[in-house]
Amino acid sequence: MKTLGEFIVEKQHEFSHATGELTALLSAIKLGAKIIHRDINKAGLVDILGASGAENVQGEVQQKLDLFANEKLKAALKARDIVAGIASEEEDEIVVFEGCEHAKYVVLMDPLDGSSNIDVNVSVGTIFSIYRR
Repeated sequence: MKTLGEFIVEKQHEFSHATGELTALLSAIKLGAKIIHRDINKAGLVDILGASGAENVQGEVQQKLDLFANEKLKAALKARDIVAGIASEEEDEIVVFEGCEHAKYVVLMDPLDGSSNIDVNVSVGTIFSIYRR
């Protein structure tokens, strides 16, 4: 069994032209997902369960967890300085990261898919897509 980190590093070595940027990007997503997972496990204790009172771009009621997960994943991606911006189900507009406008990658994401079902203990997950500009 391999960890995601081990798999990424192993695959990077197969490409002589690899710069490590995609590895860093996947590492940022991995970190964001770990933070989201940790905090979902204690969501009832820190008041991030339930509806936020707002709607997302799909017209669905946003859960507090949706907004929380969006901020955590967005922060993890922005910190790497290799993502020009994101499009998220939780954002009304594309978010362009200041100072990174010319970066190589754009990420599309649903930071916490299935959050409306978390009260009934149904699994949730993060959906993302990476595009090279």
